[in-house]
Amino acid sequence: MINYKNIYFLGIGGIGMSALARYFHKRNCIVSGYDRTRTDLTIELEKSGIQISYNDDISTIQIFPELVIWTPAIPRENIIYQYFVSNAVPMMKRSEILGLITSQKNNIAIAGTHGKTSTSSLLAHLLAHVNFSFTAFLGGIANNYHTNYIDLGNEWMLEEADEYDRSFLKLKPSIAVIGSLDADHLDIYKTRSSMIDSYLEFANNLSNGLLLMSNQIEKSMLIRFKESISSNNRFLTFGLKDADVTCHIQKIENSWTEFSYSDDNHRIFESLSIRFPGQHNIINATAAIRISLELGLSEVQIREGLLSFKGIHRRFEWVHEGRQVLIDDYAHHPEELKVAIQAARNCYPNRKITGIFQPHLYSRTRDFAKEFAEVLNELDEIILVELYPARENPIEGISSLSILEKMTNKRSSFVMKKDLLDFLEPKELDVVILLGAGDLSDLRLEIKEILS
Repeated sequence: MINYKNIYFLGIGGIGMSALARYFHKRNCIVSGYDRTRTDLTIELEKSGIQISYNDDISTIQIFPELVIWTPAIPRENIIYQYFVSNAVPMMKRSEILGLITSQKNNIAIAGTHGKTSTSSLLAHLLAHVNFSFTAFLGGIANNYHTNYIDLGNEWMLEEADEYDRSFLKLKPSIAVIGSLDADHLDIYKTRSSMIDSYLEFANNLSNGLLLMSNQIEKSMLIRFKESISSNNRFLTFGLKDADVTCHIQKIENSWTEFSYSDDNHRIFESLSIRFPGQHNIINATAAIRISLELGLSEVQIREGLLSFKGIHRRFEWVHEGRQVLIDDYAHHPEELKVAIQAARNCYPNRKITGIFQPHLYSRTRDFAKEFAEVLNELDEIILVELYPARENPIEGISSLSILEKMTNKRSSFVMKKDLLDFLEPKELDVVILLGAGDLSDLRLEIKEILS
């Protein structure tokens, strides 16, 4: 399939790229790469024996590679990228490689604007808990395993189906989940309609498989998908009610959620428990449970797996719990912010919740400034820091202030990230939640010190 032994990763520190690097490293390939910034992820890769450079300089390439795997997040003007192009080195996108790896096995692809990492990480844990034979490429660090790559065999593959740059169209799943279809990545798709067309194409890559879709997606769209896929596929909806597979939240206590489960095969499980706050995460868990049952897990195994799940790094992750509380969450889309704030309200009713938000991408801030403002207004206090550009160049007139000026919450403010700790020091803080997909999380231990 892929017979190259010397592989170079351009953008090796990305969450998807680093998992692939681990995959090839474990198979005794010589793996090296470049990334712009040294992070906890790249440090772990270095510890495993992978050589990484942080300088865009061809002199850092110690062994000329047989194959380059690159991510679209790397700009085309990157010197190393241009060097490999000019020397005609075989180059493949991350999505192409993932498609090749997973297409050789039964595989499960978790798609959707939101919930991919939560659903895939929980499912991976349920499977790993019983030593199921599978390999998982995750979009986050599973706290039970402290990694985004789990390799317990090759009977099944589990991967996140990333819609950015239409990457997920390279996948040929046996089981697929579509958890949401909210507009996102409009820098790629321009319109939600165009994005949905790509999701339809993704769904049609199923053959003799199972498609699970959240019934929070509008009914007309569910019908469209059901009618679109070939007749040899099964189609199921999942959600809180009026779905083929349902969950019902019974109680929330000390941040634990107790819920029931029922499905299309008349299985009913009462009083399941998980520490994974938020209605959205219980819905995600419903999809993970249904797939686990599809693969042969028992009710007892699922119960035990749910109880032992420790969550995901930066997905409603508790950094500090005491008289004051600090939570870190990756939410970077208005809908993700909405459910993260609701989860905090469920866990800490009648307490003051302060949100610190770092917008992610100029294009997303431009496209959803009004929606961001409306959601952030629901916090008791909101602090915005400067926008995290990631792969993008600045867009004139777009910044964190584009959101702030649309907010009506009188307890809202803007502060430069470098001044945030001094800004927080004199405040009377109670529950603090860090929000965003940028580098705000770098300050979480310092903020923890202020609280504790």
